[in-house]
Amino acid sequence: MSFASLLAEYTTRPNIWDEMCVQDEIRNHYQVFFDSLSQVSPAELSRKDELAKKLFMSQGVTFTVYNDGEGIEKIFPFDIIPRIITATEWQHIEAGIKQRIKALNIFLKDIYHDQFIIKDGVIPPSLVHSCPNFLREMVNVDVPFNIYTHISGIDLIRDSDGSFYVLEDNLRTPSGVSYMLENRNMTYRVFPGLVPRNNVRSVKDYPDLLLKNLLAISNRQKSQPTVVLLTPGIYNSAYFEHTTLARLMGIELVEGRDLVVDNAKVYMKTTAGLKQVDVIYRRVDDDFIDPLVFNPGSILGVSGLYYAYRKGNVAIVNAPGNGVADDKAVYPFVPDMIKYYLNEEPILKTVPTYAMENPDHFKHVFGNIAKMVIKKTNESGGYGMLMGSAATEQQVGDYKKEVEKNPRQFIAQPIISLSSVPCFINNKIQPRHVDLRPFALYGPQGIEIVPGGLTRVALREGSLVVNSSQGGGSKDTWILS
Repeated sequence: MSFASLLAEYTTRPNIWDEMCVQDEIRNHYQVFFDSLSQVSPAELSRKDELAKKLFMSQGVTFTVYNDGEGIEKIFPFDIIPRIITATEWQHIEAGIKQRIKALNIFLKDIYHDQFIIKDGVIPPSLVHSCPNFLREMVNVDVPFNIYTHISGIDLIRDSDGSFYVLEDNLRTPSGVSYMLENRNMTYRVFPGLVPRNNVRSVKDYPDLLLKNLLAISNRQKSQPTVVLLTPGIYNSAYFEHTTLARLMGIELVEGRDLVVDNAKVYMKTTAGLKQVDVIYRRVDDDFIDPLVFNPGSILGVSGLYYAYRKGNVAIVNAPGNGVADDKAVYPFVPDMIKYYLNEEPILKTVPTYAMENPDHFKHVFGNIAKMVIKKTNESGGYGMLMGSAATEQQVGDYKKEVEKNPRQFIAQPIISLSSVPCFINNKIQPRHVDLRPFALYGPQGIEIVPGGLTRVALREGSLVVNSSQGGGSKDTWILS
């Protein structure tokens, strides 16, 4: 059996945008990659697939699942066939993300200061004040360089006509960037020589760009400010990522107990005594960063950290309180923010979204439940959602009761048939649904987006759920230059 016969068996599904094929013709941007594989036998591909699994295992590229009762460490499933995006498509994505982050950042500054957007009637005040992630403690706090969204992960999907939609914004402690870097390393190992031959843009600058931005927001005028990465510790689902990023940036990985606040300054305990910290890249949620101000039971944070931050003695990345901007109930208003703050039309589309506290929306959604997905406004990882097309009557009934208790916490969207890409599964090349999370870095010099991102793939046939916690995997994302 040859590689060509593997491709010949590939069947696209009706009404789904397939990124590799159009009417059984391979699109141009996939052609170079497949031409270079034409001499590779299916048996050789299987060996490469096995090699990738072993390498991920031996390097400890894992994530953690808390609630399945099995061992907590899981290998992150990796598919060896890259997802390929053209330079033109990427230009469109990049422009759209920059525009969106700029507007969301201004929104955060506005909502914690003058609230012009509420006074001008663009968004209802109740929407903000009922948001559990609106931190009253951040009102009138000036943040360094007016940047709240230093690191963002914007989730994109493609609909059946091939156009890109923003599915959600992740502006708190977005994760997944280490898998983007590891996936590229793996491609170099499994297909040596193919990345340069296909003119693929590099992603390896991400840690350098991030470090440059972290150093730039330090308040102290010194040549080498001290930057640390604050992790909740080894039991966190993204701990692998925390260790990877700290290592690649050459900064200390610390837990709350390694830091202490004295006279409104933050210090790190070292063998040589206390050392002042200038910038904290925190991967601990808002609620846990300072037990004196937020959750008093938190042992993950640092007592007094919030006060040191307010005084301007330490910078925190991302800023606390960002959750008000990536709340799923606020999501439908982002196009209005773009028009209001930037006086521009949105470049990227948004998915039609129904607020479940609106009785008409509620009625419409449950009247058309087979075409809808209902999500909790502040859950992530694919948890707490109802996929109408796959739910039983009993499940819909139970979920409806749940929504009626607190409708503000739910939104609904029509189920979008995510685009599909080729994957090597069970020794065959088969289409699977994907999304894309590019990572944007906002520093004093502006917004930079590494050409690539984390492509998450639903490994189960027909499934639209790509989250790793729900059995999804990932693949390398190639942006052609």
